[in-house]
Amino acid sequence: MLDNLRAIAAARQALLNEDGVSPFGTVVEKVISTTEGILDGRRTILAGTNNYLGLTFDPVCIEAACTALRNEGTGTTGSRMANGTFAAHTALERELAAFFGRRDAMVFSTGYIANLGMLSALTGRDDVILIDADCHASIYDGCRLGTAEVIRFRHNNPEDLDIRLRRLGERTARTLIVVEGIYSMLGDRAPLAAIAALKRRYGAWLLVDEAHSFGVLGAHGRGLAEEAGVEDAVDFVVGTFSKSLGTIGGFSASDHPELDSLRYASRPYLFTASPSPSIVASARAALGLLQGRPELRKRLWENAHGLYERLRDLGFALGPEPSPIVAVMMATPEEGLACWRALLAQGVYVNLIVPPAAPNGGSLLRCSVGAAHTPEQIERIAGAFATLPRV
Repeated sequence: MLDNLRAIAAARQALLNEDGVSPFGTVVEKVISTTEGILDGRRTILAGTNNYLGLTFDPVCIEAACTALRNEGTGTTGSRMANGTFAAHTALERELAAFFGRRDAMVFSTGYIANLGMLSALTGRDDVILIDADCHASIYDGCRLGTAEVIRFRHNNPEDLDIRLRRLGERTARTLIVVEGIYSMLGDRAPLAAIAALKRRYGAWLLVDEAHSFGVLGAHGRGLAEEAGVEDAVDFVVGTFSKSLGTIGGFSASDHPELDSLRYASRPYLFTASPSPSIVASARAALGLLQGRPELRKRLWENAHGLYERLRDLGFALGPEPSPIVAVMMATPEEGLACWRALLAQGVYVNLIVPPAAPNGGSLLRCSVGAAHTPEQIERIAGAFATLPRV
């Protein structure tokens, strides 16, 4: 009993091996703004928060949340299937469905729970789920909760997906392909046009997790499916409010009328308290700002390209393409930790990613930029990286 936790503690201690701020669960002692906080007693640029549109301090979102808090209280104290469905929950679902041009939408308490709830209930024992090998942990866990056969295909490799679909024969009609819009570690997009073509050819189904691409990609911010022009091939869109909308929660949207019946089959939906009124109100306000302020997306991409190009010019090994997630590859976890601490000492916070989440036994210094970062802050982040020792 507890041997697995002791092993985790030993591995963590072996990596940290000295006093100093831990990158795992770093405490933000005070939030100053969307892009700055106090960490380790120092004013620090927040460059690892996924706050893509910078809406966590938007006055419209804050006022909407405060009004709901005053009028409807601090929480729902129940699940959606009991007392936890307020008028605002159904209004948000209608607004999400309209935004994505879909028949219906479901709101979950978190993005993680959205994947658990969808993948565990959409498929049955006779079905197959084909997932990209680099899919998020919530996708893997959602598959584990269900009863379908789960098969991985090589990351962003339509040729490998084609081979695996061909091997399934007639079972492709009962196969759900699962990919992400932007992958959370390296910031690369799925080759969605090619995947959608395979989905159509084999008569399979397609779910796209747009967690990191919702509000980021597409002419209207609907994600990679919009950017790739294949929204009609996507059966289920899943996403989160904790990135571009700056709050917490998750959703799925679909044209399939069966989505409504999933409410009665999805245990993570059935048995989790629903999002609080203030959360729903701020999500609705942020969704309106996403649609009404396209300049936020423009600034986001200017910052993303700016940081990616500066770090590339400095000679760092980066993810395969510019995106709001700029991943700097380090050879070992130890090198990553040393560089993470060096950045923090210069007032720059990023995420340290170690195995198994980091590829090839190395580590990642994962930056995420947002619309609220100023050009001066982007330059300060790049300047801090420029001082790092190179191995």
